[in-house]
Amino acid sequence: MSKISRKLQKLHETAPKVETAVLVTLIRQHQSDQEVEEHLDELAFLAETLGAKTVYRFTQKMDKPDIRTFVGKGKLEDIQAYVEHFAVDMVIFDDDLSPSQMRNLENEIKVKIYDRSLLILDIFLQRAQTAQAKTQVELARFQYLLPRLTNMWTHLERQRGGTGTRGGAGEKEIETDKRDIRNKITLLKEKLREIEKQGITQRKGRKGIVRVALVGYTNVGKSTLMNLITKTDILAENKLFATVDSTVRKVVLENIPFLLSDTVGFIRKLPTHLIESFKSTLDEIREADLLVHVVDISHHAFEDHIAVVTQTLQEIKAGDKPILLVFNKIDQVQQMPSEEESQHISEHELQETRYVDFKALSDAYEKKNGIKPVFMAAGLGDNVEGFREALVAEVKKQHRKIYPHYLENEVVDWSGKWEESE
Repeated sequence: MSKISRKLQKLHETAPKVETAVLVTLIRQHQSDQEVEEHLDELAFLAETLGAKTVYRFTQKMDKPDIRTFVGKGKLEDIQAYVEHFAVDMVIFDDDLSPSQMRNLENEIKVKIYDRSLLILDIFLQRAQTAQAKTQVELARFQYLLPRLTNMWTHLERQRGGTGTRGGAGEKEIETDKRDIRNKITLLKEKLREIEKQGITQRKGRKGIVRVALVGYTNVGKSTLMNLITKTDILAENKLFATVDSTVRKVVLENIPFLLSDTVGFIRKLPTHLIESFKSTLDEIREADLLVHVVDISHHAFEDHIAVVTQTLQEIKAGDKPILLVFNKIDQVQQMPSEEESQHISEHELQETRYVDFKALSDAYEKKNGIKPVFMAAGLGDNVEGFREALVAEVKKQHRKIYPHYLENEVVDWSGKWEESE
């Protein structure tokens, strides 16, 4: 063996290993194949955001999950065989698992088991930056893990103490860990109350100025839009939940000052613990005068995403607010051709190209909300002026509610004072 070969043998791989994952979902009776694929695509994107590479997808047609292992016995054996043969690191389920299901699956498959809630919680934990967001996510995660402790770490089954000690058998380590977590939950709740008090004080100081909140499904371009309007550099990535922390910036357009906040994106089956824990962040939405609902029009399921956001707004008691709908990423779709134009387009091109009828969408949502939607591509800066005009028009409506008799020159003076106070 040469000297170089011996040196190469001693080298070790230093690059971090990319973990692999298989996805599992049930196909319900009412679901189409396209809907199932879209849900699995989203789950794969969540796995990628966490840092895992999806290598296979398992589906099973069942109206309701198996009470023991979520999937049927035959499908579980298939998953088990695949994971063992290809040395897969984790199995991710698109639904929430009960504590007993998670325990049984870990015992059978013997790798890390994630359900949808745990996956989202871990992504939030990675991405939280502020003390408030970190505290909120930690609290949600501990609340989620508490009933699942026995199922997630086998070392917790060991006894602390022994028969030879004065205390006899001693208490199980699992009980000690549960008590520790309950104590941490209590401390985190207290810490969050203190942070929320500060938030309430800050929000009280914002009275007398219009407040606008960006809302929408995750990864629709809210942060990119925020950067365009505020000329700041908020993190904007092509990943789910790039923004976990709520960001508020003061903006002045056409001499009208207002506060614009970028909030955490919503998603299908958003864990209840997260909605509850992010109460103070969601207050930015609840207390806003105007919501700007950003939609990724290039996504095949954008109408489903609109429905998810609308439902979530109802759940957090913010469903009655005026909404400016913004259809983003129009550069990734094509305007529906007229009948005359379609005669010169091949059948294949009509099927392969993503066409959207902008006019029909605009008419439908203007009729529904009373506000004309905006179509733009924030990433390219297309129709930013159109968005600004629509935003200013809606902000002025809200400003008149606060100052019914305002004059334009008075707004300039007041705006200047606001700048100085900052």
